[in-house]
Order: sequence, then structure tokens, then C-alpha cells
Amino acid sequence: MVFLIALPLCLGISLASGAPLFSGIIAGIVGGIVIGILSNSKINVSGPAASVALVIFVAIEELGSFEVVLVAIILAGIIQVVLGFIKAGTVAYFFPNSMIKGILASIGIILILKQIPHALGIDGVFEGSESFEQPDGRNTFSELVYAFENVAWGAALITGISLLLIALWDRPALKAKYPFFKFFPSALAAVLVAILLNEVVYAQFFPQFILSAEHLVQLPVAGGLSEFVGFFTFPDFAGAMRPEIVTIALSIAFIASLESLLSTEAGDKLDPYKRRTSTNKELKAQGIGNIVAGFIGGIPVTAVIVRTSANVNAGGRTKTATIVHGTIMLLCVALIPALLNKIPLASLAAVLFVVGYKLTSYSVYKSVFKQGRRQFLPFIITVVAVMFTDLITGIFIGGGVAIFFILRDNYKNAYMHDKVEQEGNSKTTIRLSEEATFLNKADIMLTLDHIAEASTVVIDGTKSRFIHPDIFEIIMDFKQNAEYKDIQLEIIGIDESKMERHYKLARG
Repeated sequence: MVFLIALPLCLGISLASGAPLFSGIIAGIVGGIVIGILSNSKINVSGPAASVALVIFVAIEELGSFEVVLVAIILAGIIQVVLGFIKAGTVAYFFPNSMIKGILASIGIILILKQIPHALGIDGVFEGSESFEQPDGRNTFSELVYAFENVAWGAALITGISLLLIALWDRPALKAKYPFFKFFPSALAAVLVAILLNEVVYAQFFPQFILSAEHLVQLPVAGGLSEFVGFFTFPDFAGAMRPEIVTIALSIAFIASLESLLSTEAGDKLDPYKRRTSTNKELKAQGIGNIVAGFIGGIPVTAVIVRTSANVNAGGRTKTATIVHGTIMLLCVALIPALLNKIPLASLAAVLFVVGYKLTSYSVYKSVFKQGRRQFLPFIITVVAVMFTDLITGIFIGGGVAIFFILRDNYKNAYMHDKVEQEGNSKTTIRLSEEATFLNKADIMLTLDHIAEASTVVIDGTKSRFIHPDIFEIIMDFKQNAEYKDIQLEIIGIDESKMERHYKLARG
């Protein structure tokens, strides 16, 4: 199932990158076999990603040849390996769960929306793009209007039959009664039926419905072994000293690493066994994968959420599924490309509809909504941001919203504030929290500024394990001004000599 989904995406992303068509297939093979073996994840599936396509497209124009760009891909892989060794992968643990769930849900919506044109037989659309705006001048929604105005009924019928077949095939009762339905993938059954419909039924009885080549998978077909080897491209190290290569390599490394880390975290959420992946090892594996891909003519590789979720939904539980998907891709493009070129894209769209629905079902939104506004707002804003921009931009917007809520919560939770009025005297007790960081200083400062004159203040730090020097400075400023306001100040549980030392250093 992963192979069937990955195949047209590999071709589409290489086309979007302006690279040789076979370079996407090479990236898919490397992502499956090389990264599959080296990765610490049991379910991650790697391959070419649309998020890097624009970088490669611009790089080819800037450097003048794909062979020189391959040098930048190799360098990007080396950077990723270095990032893995310096443990930069731990940044993935700071992605808020609400943002990760939002990205998964948005990917599900995008999958469905982007596949509708293929389901209706409008296959001239920009394949592989996750962005709202498309290079053909249309966007996600205007493309839908165009698709419904130009329906190819032969493709639409194949989509409908494929969806119905998958729904019936995956019924638990049927799988429990007949083991064949459990072990033979519904996606493969749908593809085989679609081929029969187009090649036999349409050809014999409904010739007006026959799908042309543009509605089918389009793999390059080699006439022999030497021609197949010619599909591979090798780096041109003669142009390796150009300074632009470093900038391009850094861009590829940043985007590929970010998407891989995010996909790894998302994959761990989808894993039914809830296993944790070492993100540092994942960076090293992705880096080695890009080095290998660069040497044999592949576009950049990342861990990809769509393929990972498809893997989990199909029953993948160990890295064997990832490795086998890459192996199948290698064998099929080498031995039976002509047969693969008979697969209707409409049947693959039906498979992706199912994957997308599972990622963005109503139950996902309902469960996050019940967790409260602090979880739901970053979640839904991430969904909308990814839908109307692209994955990387959506990550930054959703992450920014999540960080805002984290900062606001820290701002409010710096201390416990008790105020007691006794016989005209006011006593305020401020109990600092376990971690009083610089994020809390604004709230503490405002509270102390509003202390009334001729009152008593107790600042209690007995429960604090860490107090930031900025907090020390605020307390010392208040202490110095307290006597002018006739405020009686008592400090408990804070080393005042240490606080005064920090204050003197801060004041120079």
C-alpha cells in the first residue's frame, strides 16, 4: 500500500522540482531501503517531500544543472549527520502536541482536497504540491471548481468503485471470517480492479471512458539494462567550490530536518505501540540517506507524514514494511514499468482519500476540543495555516500560537498571591513557584508595583528550586523602595547574600 501511494508522489515531486523524472524514484528507493535500515523508527517512511521541491527548482535555475545541485544535496546530508551527533534532534521534543495533531489533521484535509481533481480525471494539476497556491496559477479551491467543471466520467467511476471496494474490503467482520481479506491489502485490490476496468471493461464496452496516458502512472521505461542505468545521474564535483552551494545545502538541511523531526514526532503519536524514536539517530539516518541519494541522482529525502500514516493504517508495525516498500519500488521500476504505467491515478486518489479521512476524522477535532481552549486554538490555527499556506509556514504559525499560550501560562503561574486585611493593615504573601524564570518577571513586577503603602509583604521562595537573576533584581529594587513607602518586607527561603551579589553584578 505504501508503495502504491509513494510511486505517483515520487514522480510528481521530481516533476515539481524541475529534476529528472527518475530522481524522485531514486529518492523513494533510498528512503525505503537505506533510511529504513538505519532509522531508529519502526514505522517512519521516508522519500521525496514537496516541502523541498521549491528549493531544488530554484537551485537548478541558479546553479545551471541538476548535477551540481546533487553536490548541495550531499553537503546537506553531511550537515544533517553533524546535527545528529551534536544532538540537535532533541528540538523535536519541544513541538507541542496540539501543533502536531493540527499538522496531521491538516495533512488529511490537504490529501483529500488535492486528490479530488485526480479522482475526477483532471490530472494536469500540479502533482505533489502541498501548498495552497499552485504554479499553474490556481489554488486548492479554484482547482476544485475547475475539476468539477471538467469531470472525466471514466476516472470518476473508477474512483467510486475503488472507494466502495476499499470500504467493503476493510470491514472487520469480513476480515474475521475470511483471512484472505486480512492479508491481501484493500488498496492493491482496488488498483487491480481499476486496471481491469480501464483495460478490459472500458475497452470492450465503453471506449469513450478509456483513460489516456495522462490519467495513468507515467514511469520512464528503459529499453534495456544500459538504458536503465542511464536513468541515474551523478554529481558534478567540478562546480563544488561555488559559494551558492553552501547556502542551498543549508536550506535543504534545515527544511528536510524540520520535516523529518516533525514527521517522526507525528509518527510516534500514530504508533499503536507508542514507541519513542531517537530523533538524533533519525537525523543521522536522514543525513546518510541524502548523501546516498546525492551520489546516485536522487532529490532530497525526508521522513514524510503521508506515507508514515499510510503505513500505520495498512498495518505496518516494524521497519520491515518501510524496507520492503523501497525494495518493491526498485524491482518494479526495473522489471515491470510498463505494467505500473497501466495504474489509473483515480484509483490511487481513492486510496489517499481513505488515508486523509483517518487523519482528519471528526473524532480528532472532538477530542482536542474537549481538552480546552489552550489546546484547541493552536490545533485549529495550525490546521488553517497549513491549508492556506504550506507545511513549513504552517509549522511556524502553529508553533508561534502554541508558544504564545505557553508563555502566557508561565506568565500567570509564577507565584501564589494571597492578600489579607486585618484591622486596617494589609498583608500580602507572594509564594514563588518551583521555577521562577525570566518569563515571569513582568507579572511579578506588576504585582509588586501595586502593593499599597504602609502594608506588609512576605516573599516566600522556600518551594523554589530555581529563581532567575531577573527575579532577584526585581525583588532587590522593591526592597530598596519599600522603606520609602513604609512597606514592611520579609523574605523567606531565598539566599539574600546570593540575591544581593546578582544584583550588584547586574548593576555593574
